[in-house]
Amino acid sequence: MNWQKKGLIFNTQGEYDWNKSHAQCPVVDLVSESMWRIYYSTRNDKGQSQITFIEVEAGKPETILYQHDKYLFDFGKFGTFDDSGLMPTAVVTIGKYKYLYYIGWTLKKIVPYHNSIGLAISKDGGVNFEKVYNGSIMPPLPNEPYFTGTAFVRVESNVWRMWYLSCTEWIVINGEVEPKYHIKYCESQDGKNWNREGIVAIDYKNENEGGIASASVIKELGVYKMWFSYRNKFNYRANSAHSYRIGYATSIDGVSWIRKDELVNIRTSQIGWDSEMICYPNVIKFRSKYFMFYNGNGFGKSGFGYATLGI
Repeated sequence: MNWQKKGLIFNTQGEYDWNKSHAQCPVVDLVSESMWRIYYSTRNDKGQSQITFIEVEAGKPETILYQHDKYLFDFGKFGTFDDSGLMPTAVVTIGKYKYLYYIGWTLKKIVPYHNSIGLAISKDGGVNFEKVYNGSIMPPLPNEPYFTGTAFVRVESNVWRMWYLSCTEWIVINGEVEPKYHIKYCESQDGKNWNREGIVAIDYKNENEGGIASASVIKELGVYKMWFSYRNKFNYRANSAHSYRIGYATSIDGVSWIRKDELVNIRTSQIGWDSEMICYPNVIKFRSKYFMFYNGNGFGKSGFGYATLGI
């Protein structure tokens, strides 16, 4: 696996009060043979995220065709799971509808925040969305008492499959409260109600690993392939050596996975926008080539770019 970096393609310019920094968590929708839509989150001057999108030329995403000048929908009502921030995490097309799974943020007192997953649906091809519920579709459970976050969703033979971030605990490191999370798996019959049995898909590889996030799954020739982010549990914000990198795993059934991080062969650059970390991969296949969209430094503060892999 030899990914070829193509560089930074987009970052927000801060022309509105809701997009002062970041272009984070790119989620690509292959709308047509000529155009892709990339949903992403951007932040206002309070650090609160909103979801919007750009449209790019299919196969040449550095060519930006359109930049949306609005965010998709408002924060939730006070006290709900998404009253302080919104981020895209997966998009699924079912007939004329597009299901957008998104991450909601709310602030906490003992720990800094709580995330959960919401759902919005578009009836006009993915430009305008309406939330399905005021609440989360992936709330805490007795056996999963913490938060859920980045997720990937695909539909196979009328079964909806999700690989999602699941927080396992909060820990205190050097006086700071930090979350630990890995990737779990669950299924649904309708994309709204999910049967969560606590199945771990990608687990910590050692005691120093602290975060596994942003699954992106492709099935080819009977094999599931997943790209994801992983980081250390300590000093990952300030020390590049401990920050996010891209991991890889394979599976025959999509449930039990074997990590093969050493095969990814995409690393931080010597200088520039992705020299400190690479994270939040979203991988698509177009014609005979893979495209990986990802964030770099500052968890998306430097924008997003892409890399390609020929087959």
